[in-house]
Amino acid sequence: MNHTLVKNIDFFVAALSQSVVSAWQEDPAGVYCEIGSGYVEMFSDNYVRIRNQDGTKSHYARDITMFQLKM
Repeated sequence: MNHTLVKNIDFFVAALSQSVVSAWQEDPAGVYCEIGSGYVEMFSDNYVRIRNQDGTKSHYARDITMFQLKM
């Protein structure tokens, strides 16, 4: 079972433990699709920056993205 990250403390713990996090967004049909994964580098109340496993960085808006720890 995956743990959904919602609160700032969730993102802090994920960043500190260097856990892999997946980012999910709804497609036009309302189905959640995984759009990225990696390590939390930075977060704010509005955005999360994830360092992808290939080293690139992606920014995701917290209000339209669901984040889960990959286990």
